[in-house]
Amino acid sequence: MEQNLILIAALPLLAGLLYFEKKESIKGLLSVKPVLSALFVVTAFLQIQEYSLYHSLILSGLILSLIGDICLIFFFHKKVFTAGLGAFLTGHVMYTIAFSQLGEIGWIMAIVGSICILISTTIFIKLKSSLGNMKLPVVGYILIITAMVLGASSFWDQKTLNITGRSLVLGGAILFYISDIFVARHRFVQKEFLNRAIGLPMYYSAQFMIAFSTGYL
Repeated sequence: MEQNLILIAALPLLAGLLYFEKKESIKGLLSVKPVLSALFVVTAFLQIQEYSLYHSLILSGLILSLIGDICLIFFFHKKVFTAGLGAFLTGHVMYTIAFSQLGEIGWIMAIVGSICILISTTIFIKLKSSLGNMKLPVVGYILIITAMVLGASSFWDQKTLNITGRSLVLGGAILFYISDIFVARHRFVQKEFLNRAIGLPMYYSAQFMIAFSTGYL
């Protein structure tokens, strides 16, 4: 029941977030984004009955993502923005460890991993000329987000785990990966609202899917 109420509350908040992104309103973003991101943390808290290493790592990743979401609103403040990127990066590491420590190598991991590596390499080649001094940070981020998807796909191959939980993890990781492609497009290719309109719903869907997975695993 609580989870349904959270999702019902999240939809108008997401609509508001997209509206304020289009208007480029910092005050508007501050009024909705922290609340919306806090909801995926609350979702995990409500799901978890007994804490395991997986639950602790996922919850840490969600909290770090919440911090990152808030910090990135202040894109004009270099130190705060950098702190936000660091929080997101660490959050991805938490997810990667959480997925990998329960996963096992299998054919799904091989297929998904090959596709992600191909896409990541292609994206880097296309962006390389416009990265400037961001080249190394971007390479690092690409490696970590790709590792996260690999971890999630190895998770799918662990047949002893609940299939709903595995589906939420793999689906969430893939959506997260795709949403980051639109973040990169917005930052390095073409800054336009379309990137936000596609990327943000994917991002929040991913976070909620990962949060909901804690109730099944």
